[in-house]
Amino acid sequence: MGTPEFPDLGRHCYVAECQQIDFLPFTCDSCHQVFCLEHRSYIKHNCPNGDRNNVTVVICPLCAKGVHLIPDEDPNITWERHVNTDCDPSNYEKATKKKKCPIPGCKEILTFSNTIKCRDCMVDLCLKHRFGPDHKCPGPKKPEAGFPFMGYLSRSRKEVSKPSHAPAASSPKWGSFLTAASSFRASAEASVAKLSSELSQKWQIAKDGTGPSSSSSGSRNGQVEVCPQCGAKFSSVTTLVDHVEKVHEKSGNRAAGVKKVTIDACPKCSKGFRDPVALVEHVERDHGGTSRA
Repeated sequence: MGTPEFPDLGRHCYVAECQQIDFLPFTCDSCHQVFCLEHRSYIKHNCPNGDRNNVTVVICPLCAKGVHLIPDEDPNITWERHVNTDCDPSNYEKATKKKKCPIPGCKEILTFSNTIKCRDCMVDLCLKHRFGPDHKCPGPKKPEAGFPFMGYLSRSRKEVSKPSHAPAASSPKWGSFLTAASSFRASAEASVAKLSSELSQKWQIAKDGTGPSSSSSGSRNGQVEVCPQCGAKFSSVTTLVDHVEKVHEKSGNRAAGVKKVTIDACPKCSKGFRDPVALVEHVERDHGGTSRA
């Protein structure tokens, strides 16, 4: 066995009738003996432990599941254990029924290689009907325009306006919420309208120089109005406006590039503001967001 240069090269086949020397022998993973190419399989060399690595699966005709037969166990016992524990006849239709294309008249069976999901309607189709016109695809869903909550409110108002024979308590979850939202919106719109009306009225009174209520209100609160150009102090907004119109607008400051000063009066305390934003912030901060005197 071997050569003078490689004395350990090659092995004899373990089969007594063969004993062939093989320079690339095979070792059985069950009996761990050496065999030649012809006797390498379990059946060829009658391996005593070959059944331990044998994997035999029988398909159950009731549930279409695979039943593994244990080598050292009677197949009848293995079958009976499967029927009593793991067999589910309802699975047979799921396992054997093949998925087909949903288009009427198409009998194409959907497999891994010929199945395409439409990205608009999300339906599995065959290659023939993959385009939208071929399977009458409705197209992508249109998103709701605008804020979705406002859309829901508008739909709810339409449903409420329509006469319905169902009882009013059919939607208790949103009924109280919609009522509160409607009342809050109505009160907010009324407050804004009243505030703008009173602002316009007070400004007109201050501009015309009439209305003793504004001056009395300013003197009553003890507030002093200061001219933004010359620093002169006045007890009321009316006096300050008259001073600006008579002194600064008729002087040469206007020709020098000084812009006309516009003063907005608070409808509650008659305090003057050059910036309307500052007036709104003053009303919200000092008077609780309301123009009611």
